[in-house]
Amino acid sequence: MCKVLNVQRSGYYAWAVNPKSNRQKESDVITGWIFHYWKISAMIYGYRKIHHDLLEHGFELSPGRTYRLMKQASIKAQVGYKKRKGLYGKPSVVAENHLNREFSINTPNQRWVTDITYSRTYEGWLFLCTIQDLFSRKIVGWSMDSQMKNNLIMKALMMAIWNRKPKNEIIIHSDQGSQYTSYEWRDFLKVNNFKMSNSRRGNCHDNATAESFFSLLKREKIRNQTYKTREAAKTEIFEFIEMFYNPVRRHGTLGMISPNQF
Repeated sequence: MCKVLNVQRSGYYAWAVNPKSNRQKESDVITGWIFHYWKISAMIYGYRKIHHDLLEHGFELSPGRTYRLMKQASIKAQVGYKKRKGLYGKPSVVAENHLNREFSINTPNQRWVTDITYSRTYEGWLFLCTIQDLFSRKIVGWSMDSQMKNNLIMKALMMAIWNRKPKNEIIIHSDQGSQYTSYEWRDFLKVNNFKMSNSRRGNCHDNATAESFFSLLKREKIRNQTYKTREAAKTEIFEFIEMFYNPVRRHGTLGMISPNQF
């Protein structure tokens, strides 16, 4: 056998007794933990976030090795959708763009952003409104409903106020949708010490962080599926926000920790 393989007899017997090197054994253990953290993230994390998980667990390895092990095990991150081209739409006649794309701030309850998205169900649409604090990117208020009416955004904002109980004036930024330019919304903001801010019409980049959260939700949880019922969709979206995104999901802007940790 040794002559056929053209190897030293001692080397062959050493391999036969212990065919895997210590490094390979270590790689097998690390790969097992990679699968574990990948599963916990609902199979969405890429090598950068999993690398941080491994470091916290006590493994000492480079991001490059994490990448190679994931590639060998065919473990891939969820990839996003194509980005829409930037547009420079008309400014709102109701409120100026006070946010002006200043998405990074040093204290909570200074700037909130809000938007509406939807999920498909066999019972019809389910609409979701979220309120996000730009300080930590945390979703501080949300609501879901079968209709996209003013009540949808009012409930989300009231939840955020109840959760945060802000004392100072807050800039709250949105697009120019009819709900966000209604008299009911504008009057409520004035009474509750909010400064209204609107994106330019058709310019998604003016509200980029809200758009980014919805992109995460769609590619990491909804994934183009149609739910059987609205209740099924509500359950999954609730779990994504309150049990994964806010408390667990690592955020690149926050130094690879979750919004709650930040």
